Order: sequence, then C-alpha cells, then structure tokens
Amino acid sequence: MIKKLITLLVVATALASCSDDFVLQTDPNSVAASDYFRTDNDVLQAVNGVYQSLRGGNNIGENSGLFTDERSDDAGRNDNQSNAGEPFQFNDFSILPSNTYLKSHWLSLYQTIARCNQVTSNIDKVTFTTPENKGIYNAEVKFVRAMIYFHLVRKWGDVPLVTKQLNSTDDVIANTFREKKEKVYEQIIADLKEAVASGLPNHQPVTEKGRVSKAAANALLGQVYLTMATTLDQANRASNLANAKTYLTAAYNMKTFTDLKDIPYTDVFDVTKKSTNAEIIFQIVSKQGDITYSSSIAANNQAKGETTNSLKPSNSVGGNVKQDLVKEYESNDLRKDFSIKYANDATVKDWYITKFRDVSALASANGYGGNDWPLIRYADVILMLAEVNMYLGDETTAIQFLNQVRERAKLPTYEAMKNNPEYATKYPTLKLAILHERRVELAFEHHRWFDLLRFFTPTELVTYIQSKSQSDYGTAKVSNFGLKDYLFPIPFDEYKLNPEKMYQNTGY
Repeated sequence: MIKKLITLLVVATALASCSDDFVLQTDPNSVAASDYFRTDNDVLQAVNGVYQSLRGGNNIGENSGLFTDERSDDAGRNDNQSNAGEPFQFNDFSILPSNTYLKSHWLSLYQTIARCNQVTSNIDKVTFTTPENKGIYNAEVKFVRAMIYFHLVRKWGDVPLVTKQLNSTDDVIANTFREKKEKVYEQIIADLKEAVASGLPNHQPVTEKGRVSKAAANALLGQVYLTMATTLDQANRASNLANAKTYLTAAYNMKTFTDLKDIPYTDVFDVTKKSTNAEIIFQIVSKQGDITYSSSIAANNQAKGETTNSLKPSNSVGGNVKQDLVKEYESNDLRKDFSIKYANDATVKDWYITKFRDVSALASANGYGGNDWPLIRYADVILMLAEVNMYLGDETTAIQFLNQVRERAKLPTYEAMKNNPEYATKYPTLKLAILHERRVELAFEHHRWFDLLRFFTPTELVTYIQSKSQSDYGTAKVSNFGLKDYLFPIPFDEYKLNPEKMYQNTGY
C-alpha cells in the first residue's frame, strides 16, 4: 500500500554500503536519511542502493518476467493452481486488483523511486570533494527514476508522481493521487534530458559495468519519445518521432563496434564475455558463485532432465515457451536453437528457455550463475531506429537497420524475404516485419509486451491477441483478452486509500 510505501520513504530505504563491487549492501534502514548524507561516499552508497533495488523479481530484474513476458504471447505457465493461481492470472488475462504479486511489483517499483528521491532531495546538503561527482550521481538516479516511471506509466497509465522525499503524513496525503500519464511522461523526459546533458561517460569502463552511461540515457530517451508518438495524443506525433530519431541516433553513434554482425549473438549472453561485450549498453550485474548477488535465471529456466542451462538439477518444466513463439522463428534462424529447446522428459514434453546459461563450475550445482541482465542493448536500438524511420516514411533507411539484425542471424535480407510467400503472408507490411524481428531477437528479455503496446492501439491489440490459436497458447485463454487488459488494475490496497484520487482502471 502507499501508506506502507511512504513509511519506507521516511526511513532511508535507499541507504546501502558497498565494498569493491557496487552491488553489495548492508542493512538499508540502519541510518535515518536526515542524518546520513554528509560526504561524497555517503551519496555514492545511496546511489548503489538504487541500483541494488532493481535486481529483485518484483522489480525489473531477470526474474520479473511475470509482469512482462508472461503478459505476452511469448511465455507463460500452464499451472493454474500454484500460489492460489495468482501468477496464472497474468497470462490468462484474468488478473484481479487483489493479486498479491501485482501489489508486490507496484511496491517494489515505488521503493526504487523512494531511493532515488532520497538522493535527489539530499544531495545539495553535501559538499563534494570531487565536484563533478555531484552531477554524475544525480544523473544516475534520475535515469533510474525515469526508467521506473516508464515501466509504471506503460503498465498502469496514470500513476502517483512523487519526485521528492516525503517526510510527513501531510506529504503522504498530498501525493496519494494518480497523475495524468502525460505529466508522468513530462517528468520522465526531464530526468532523462538531465542525464543526457550530464558528465556521464558515453560507455562505462569494465570496472563500472552496471552503472548508467550517456549511451543508455540517449537510448532510453529515444524509446520514450517513440512510445509517446505511438500511444499518446497524435497531435505531437511528428515531433515525438523526430525526437525519437535524434536520441536513438545519438545512442547508435556511440557504439564502439563497426557492424552488429561482428558480435556473435551467443556472445551477448556468454557469462565470460559479459563485461567486455560491446553490444550491451546497460545491464544489472551479477556475481558468479555468490549466494546473494548471483543470477538464478539459468537454473530457474531449466527443465527436468535437461543440462543446457545449469549444473543444478531441475524437477520443473522450466521457463515455458509458447508454441506461438516457436512457430515465429524462420527456418535456419540461429537464434532459435540458442534461445529455446524441446525437453523430452515425460513430465515436460514442451519447449523451455535456454537463452540464459551458466554451466560453469563456479556457478556449481547450486545454480549461482553469473548472467548479467541486459536492460538495453544495441540490437534493440537498431530495431527501434528501423521502427522510427518506418513511421517517418523512410522505408529505405528502416530496412537497412532491419537488415543489420537479420544479417547477424544469417538470414536473407528483408527485400529477399518479401518474395517468399510464407514470409510475405505472415508479415505483409514492414511494420509487422520489424515487430517479428524484435520478437525473435529480444525474446525473453522483457520487451515483447511493451512492443505490443507500442505497435497496436488497444482495439488493434485485442484483435491481434484474439487471433492467436488457442492450441498454440496453452492453458491460458486468449479469448479472455479485452480492452481492459491494455493496462493492469490498480492494486486494491492502493485504490481503497482514496477511491476518488486513486481511481481504478476501466474494466476492473
């Protein structure tokens, strides 16, 4: 609930300490925020606490696919009984405002925002021995705040917009209301523009992987403008598209490689190359073999009887892959064999996710993997540039960007495939071809649901989802999908705080 959230805001949820690895933390509630911020290092450790908060499965880390991929046509679950059936509700489009997983996600996102606000509200109290650090730390937390609000506004629409530390009951009451999504986007843009204009490096060095860079800020700002162009009032569509192109191009021009094809697809997810891989722009860092800060995604996705992902034995069905996605891959697409596999165990007999792997001795049979979680990478930027150029009417440039991704996958060019009857039937427009490429390139990286929201109006999305074959979708019912499912319901405990100002989304 927001009341619980505000308590966390007041008691310094953000404050963490670290050793040589910025992801390490101690008790975040050990010092009051009003007394904490005194030195450069105090601010740094608070910033580290912001990064640490992203890791959780209830936030935007590797195990948060319930709120994205399982909402889409890529992944899901066929078990409608476990955990009172609440996880199943997401992909079945039968989610209730009382869903406890949904509430946990909402709270976790706002707790991250609380940590960001503690930094921005207290940073001016500190006299920095290294003056440039003030601008860097401020840019980092404003990027994260913008990124989290970007998740919130796309998932719920109008949401509470809090940009300062709240210290009293009056503060809580004054901020317990849903702000219009247009205002939320204004704040997102303001925060990201500060990050773009800051002294952040274009890319972080190996020793600082996992921290925000100027390339990340440009990429995210471009994506925000692209989303606004396709989902908000169309009066500003042209300017939003132009801005999207500007910032995405800036991010693209910061790349340190020549051609995408020079970076093998498998290298992007190789735990031995994660720190030096030039395609990854922004990631959540994991520590291989560490019980607390390791990655569990490899082991979590492994199916019974399989050994592709992890040395940890599995008794589960692994990360479920919908047959609808399996059929999406073109013949000879190397990304298919790397990303998914069919498990033959008698209790599984289904496809599972193999994209994230760590079978190293250091990860061990405990499954303490070293997979970093890529939040932004260049293939995403390249395909967004294809998308924005397509919307701007420059199909030639759009196709050139699209072909960069296809070339790395060793697939024929888009021009050649237009003459392929099967491809042309499935993807009769360049728009659908780009959406297809994003689906197979970025599968299970938590992009698909947001892509669907951006590529289709609510009415179009209903038609698109309901056109899916039920046999390719699993136990969850595609017929359940309706206009209400474009957004999540406001968690009931939040709504009841003030039913007028925390009004419920339509259909719930």
